[in-house]
Amino acid sequence: MNEMANSFLPAEQPVSLTPDELRARIIALFNEMWREDREDEPPVLENDTVLLETGFDSMAFAVLVARLDDELGYDPFTMTEDPVYPQTFAEFIDFYTKCAPKPE
Repeated sequence: MNEMANSFLPAEQPVSLTPDELRARIIALFNEMWREDREDEPPVLENDTVLLETGFDSMAFAVLVARLDDELGYDPFTMTEDPVYPQTFAEFIDFYTKCAPKPE
């Protein structure tokens, strides 16, 4: 099994990552999903990248969130009482970082 396949196995317990590691995981999964359906290169995700201008629609982002839940062991969108709608990549990363499980 190659290294990329190993990096996206479902988490039995929530995974604790640094903000930089979390950002790298999200970018890697985004790029993997992009390449599943397209032949062109995925867009570069910068802090100010508007999520709905990446080429992913709301359904693709729902799948991304579900796959992140499988991999990381948590879904921040189900952990908050009020709805959250990140507009930019930085907001998306910040939301995941704020809801991430704290190391014991």
